[in-house]
Amino acid sequence: MKGCDFLSKKRNYRRLLFVFLIADIIAAGTMGYKEVKDSIPDTLYVRSGNEDGISKMLDNPLVTYPETLNVADSGTYRIPCSLLGVVPLKDVKVETVEEKWVSVCGMPIGLYMDTQGVLIVDTGEIIGSDGIPCEPAANIAKSGDYILQVDGEAVNSKKDLISRIHDCGGKPVTLLVKRGEEEVPISIDPVMGEDQEYKLGIWVRDNTQGIGTLTYVEEDGSYGALGHGISDTDTGELLDIAGGELYQAQIVSVLKGTKGNPGELSGYIDYDDSKRIGTIDSNTQKGIFGSVGDGCMYKLPLTSMEVGYKQEVETGEAQILAELEGEVKAYQVNITDIYRDQADTNKAFAIQVTDPELLAATGGIVQGMSGSPIVQNGKLIGAVTHVFVQDSTKGYGIFIEKMLED
Repeated sequence: MKGCDFLSKKRNYRRLLFVFLIADIIAAGTMGYKEVKDSIPDTLYVRSGNEDGISKMLDNPLVTYPETLNVADSGTYRIPCSLLGVVPLKDVKVETVEEKWVSVCGMPIGLYMDTQGVLIVDTGEIIGSDGIPCEPAANIAKSGDYILQVDGEAVNSKKDLISRIHDCGGKPVTLLVKRGEEEVPISIDPVMGEDQEYKLGIWVRDNTQGIGTLTYVEEDGSYGALGHGISDTDTGELLDIAGGELYQAQIVSVLKGTKGNPGELSGYIDYDDSKRIGTIDSNTQKGIFGSVGDGCMYKLPLTSMEVGYKQEVETGEAQILAELEGEVKAYQVNITDIYRDQADTNKAFAIQVTDPELLAATGGIVQGMSGSPIVQNGKLIGAVTHVFVQDSTKGYGIFIEKMLED
């Protein structure tokens, strides 16, 4: 009996190993399938008569697609891609486009944006008039909430909010907040603080300022900058803005980047009307966008340049345009990696600064250079978006076509 038990246990053990092996094979196959699928772009833009870029973007020995296709009169068609000609992956939308030109900038800009409502940064403890600490908003308000109304009346600024709380007479206050995509009413009992003022125990913000780089301006005056959205420094969430303004900025000092410290361009923003450039209309993951004001184009150092699409981008030499001392200059960089599976993000390719002058001045890429145009083969192909914290000579870029979609 003992021998039979041993053989039975051995068979069960082998079966278990076989099940694990099959599970591993299925998991590896699923992950491999997803990786190949993600490496294929959803959309390709090609110039009429120049479809060579398609094969470059779909250059994967595991990916097959038809050699001939029926092209619609509109110049838009789809390429069905499959895994080794057997398993369907996805249809790639191909749009035939004409040459597109924009005015490339590279100048530092000052940003001022008002939030959509009043942003709750955090909740906190206050000392009541009786000397007892309390947290009236704890587990009620959340970091990242936007206050839209107080007791049914709209609030547009921190000043409005403070005034409404001051006049509440100690009665419970109902706030309508935007939480994610929902509008949620919350009720908080105000507490009189040591200064004899009613408080809710929330930290709030209603605007933000900063410095970035203007990437391009189109013929109609619309512009794109930064290549990434502006997030709140405390919550880390993308700011929901009600609008804003763009100003000229002057770089006054450079904190050189080092390992573990990305460095920073420190600038001066003059909020005088004469220094105003335009409006900020939207803040997205791809950058900030708006319009340059009438008669303000002359304030910008603009150079007309053709747009290069992502299938034209290649590893190797490129340039970034940046202004450090009152003049926009081109600095040498290398595009080291292109992440086809991240082509729709603001980390689509990696660059490394090689220019001795820029390395000596900044150590590479520093905060404030987000939006610096990236040029390759005489075409605008992207913008600087991030710096590697552990190596300030390296950073990420976004394909310019993604910014132009907004």
